[in-house]
Amino acid sequence: MARILITSALPYINGIKHLGNLVGSQLPADLYARYMRARGHEVMFICATDEHGTPAELAAAKAGQPVADYCARLHAEQAELAQGFRLSFDHYGRSSSARNHALTQHLAARLGAAGLISEVTEKQVFSIGDNRFLPDRYIEGTCPNCGYERARGDQCENCTKQLDPTDLINPRSAISGSTDLEVRETKHLFLRQSTLRDTLDQWIDSQTGWPVLTTSIARKWLHDGDGLQDRGITRDLDWGVPAQFDGAPWQGMEGKVFYVWFDAPIEYIAATAEWADAQGLGDDAWQRWWRTDKGADDVRYVQFMGKDNVPFHTLSFPATLIGSGEPWKLVDYIKSFNYLNYDGGQFSTSQGRGVFMDQALSLLPADYWRWWLLSHAPENSDSEFTWENFQASVNKDLADVLGNLVSRVTKFCRSKFGEVVPEGGTAGAREAALMQALETRLRAYERHMEAMEIRKAAGELRALWVLGNEYLQEAAPWSVFKTDPEQAALQIRLALNLIRFYAVISQPFIPDAAERMMQAMGCNDWSWPERLETALDRLPTGHPFTVPEVLFAKISDDARADWAERFAGQRA
Repeated sequence: MARILITSALPYINGIKHLGNLVGSQLPADLYARYMRARGHEVMFICATDEHGTPAELAAAKAGQPVADYCARLHAEQAELAQGFRLSFDHYGRSSSARNHALTQHLAARLGAAGLISEVTEKQVFSIGDNRFLPDRYIEGTCPNCGYERARGDQCENCTKQLDPTDLINPRSAISGSTDLEVRETKHLFLRQSTLRDTLDQWIDSQTGWPVLTTSIARKWLHDGDGLQDRGITRDLDWGVPAQFDGAPWQGMEGKVFYVWFDAPIEYIAATAEWADAQGLGDDAWQRWWRTDKGADDVRYVQFMGKDNVPFHTLSFPATLIGSGEPWKLVDYIKSFNYLNYDGGQFSTSQGRGVFMDQALSLLPADYWRWWLLSHAPENSDSEFTWENFQASVNKDLADVLGNLVSRVTKFCRSKFGEVVPEGGTAGAREAALMQALETRLRAYERHMEAMEIRKAAGELRALWVLGNEYLQEAAPWSVFKTDPEQAALQIRLALNLIRFYAVISQPFIPDAAERMMQAMGCNDWSWPERLETALDRLPTGHPFTVPEVLFAKISDDARADWAERFAGQRA
């Protein structure tokens, strides 16, 4: 049994996330966590809301709430939606927690003691109209590298180039749109990550098998232009972790807070400590996941994130942990994703374009969305959500292939043999061929899941469902029953065991449907099919079952057209 630590990039607190956000980190992380638990491994799956910085301040002001109250409310809403999508976090924390405050300040103190923090007087953009310094994310302009007109002051989303606000062409306030800006001097703390460039370079080179998307972005930041630059880790804001060190003020930094991108990844560790606190456990319980001197050297740590988060997780966060000089566990594998676009354009939180998590669950149960998003995950390139494709995938994969098999097998058995697993018949060449084909596909499915090749895994899972349908089509027990009811009993007994088998292997993708299938089979044996012959004989003759309600309802053309129109414009 392995020990596997899984973290998903933290969603921002400022509003409900859309499906593109979901498939870019949390949902594939949940798939991997569920699969690894199903294989018997010890899993710690951690996520949290990212609650600091200007986005939270502005969203709270717009909502007319104190920022702490706003964050508490949105955390509860996001946690509820995560549960609605069956995201199986061991803990869903908050970056505003006392644990994260203390750990962030502790790591800053260690970096300071190591000479890796410097004071820098720099020029920052001040908005006269807004009467405030504008943090990087709240200055927009044209990227000097690629010409993208909505680049942010910290990074261009189009070309991923790291930027400073003063680099932008025609800058404007993202808060008010004001161009009445001026540059003023302010003093901040900088992480001297450039001094760790060679260490980070060697560490990234040593990580074999990482996705090309991950390593290419990391190396671009390391080597393009002047290479890895020192990075400011404080901001002129009220809301955040105070710029103190183990509780002691840093002279000249009064009234400043740590930059959200400095404290947010630290919350992975802090959230695990929050989990231990919630369980009434001591520090050893979380340190065994995070400190190599406490047993974390045998942990495999996997991170999931969108490609825009890669630079911070391959460079800045590792620089923090390495630079501290303490025995922290570093990531072993980073699974990064491209973007999911929406119906010919982009998902847009600001414009309300696309489907958001709360809206999705109001239309259909979570499994419909989980299946489509995972089977179309933007792994090697951007992918696109269209209502036509969504309808076709649900109707063909879920309703016609899996749902239809469950329905016709259980209904036929009830009508001919009653609601028990029938007895009789002898397996022959057709059953042997099915077993061989299932064995080949199952092991391919396992390989893809272990390698986090999500679309390939979904393809193999669907192929496993198809094999059951093809067997029934060829065996035709409804016809065989007329002349050889015992042989039909064998075929149906095998098919009922297939339903349980499908529930077990499909659970990481569609957990609710898998649970319904298992309940219908009157079984609670979720053991993974290490030996296929044993797995397809779990339901003995005479074992009772029930006929479930329709597993997946088809999406009509009228519903599809209505949804396409409803989610093309402004979110109410």
